[in-house]
Amino acid sequence: MPATSNHNIAMCSRNDIETDFKTTFYEINMLLSKPYIDYLSTPLHISQKSTYLVVQYREFSLFETQSGKLIMNIQSHIADLDTPTGVMRTYIHRPVGDGKYPTILFYSEIFQQTGPIERAAKIMASHGYAVLVPEVFHELNAIGTVLGYDDAGRDKGNADKSAKDVQGYDTDNAAMIAYTKKQAWYNGNIGAMGFCIGGHLAFRAALQPEIKGTACFYATDLHTQVIPNKPGQHSMERLQDISGELLMIWGKQDPHIPAPGRAEVYKKLSDANMVFTWHEFNAQHAFMRDEGERYDPQTAMIGYQLALNLFSRTLHQ
Repeated sequence: MPATSNHNIAMCSRNDIETDFKTTFYEINMLLSKPYIDYLSTPLHISQKSTYLVVQYREFSLFETQSGKLIMNIQSHIADLDTPTGVMRTYIHRPVGDGKYPTILFYSEIFQQTGPIERAAKIMASHGYAVLVPEVFHELNAIGTVLGYDDAGRDKGNADKSAKDVQGYDTDNAAMIAYTKKQAWYNGNIGAMGFCIGGHLAFRAALQPEIKGTACFYATDLHTQVIPNKPGQHSMERLQDISGELLMIWGKQDPHIPAPGRAEVYKKLSDANMVFTWHEFNAQHAFMRDEGERYDPQTAMIGYQLALNLFSRTLHQ
């Protein structure tokens, strides 16, 4: 294999390649997210593909590099999934190529797949995940509906949230999981992630036994009864059905989930002996959204790293 000037990997045995590359990995620092450090151990396979160096681990393509530049191009497509409550359009973002990847069910705010949500999903996909973004209110809107970040969009989204029973999301989750299991790119591991109501819906997805790790960003209405639910079906009443690890991230300046509401959720998770990590930042609601005055880029980067850390430990087994 030809030497590469930026990575200093010369012709050598497979064991030498592994040792040299792990040392070199620390030298390239921010080119690759830290969670991958844990996976640069045997078995590791390095091969030459055209002008790219391809590094593979556990049967999925970790990254490609050309002249020292990290590359993880994303492909996007659409799947219209049948659910008991109607067709659910689902946007799928995943790395190019034919590798197998862990899957993340990614839940939007009340506005469905807006530009910020699509970009967030692609950020996660670029780290080696197949990311599915469903239209969370598919029963209540035409296929392809995206609500605006304005008063009209907010009013419509909140009305939709109050109109859909929480158990409708259970059948949505089951449909996405069943679809994922049939795909050639699926590696056998599924997690969930979401923002705002999507944080709650990710939490709800964790009720499914297949979900191994869940990242919930400022999950609304876990401490309220805003989302319709039948007796015994509120998400916080189903904690015994969650088997995976939870990551709970909040903004202290979030009026939608004030300190007493966060404290209530924390106590219930602790009392139930849930496996979870809890982070509160000096940030506002929707601090992950890369549009508007509430966006906090630096804290958002930390949020992505926390989620990637969770998924690196739970979805690569």
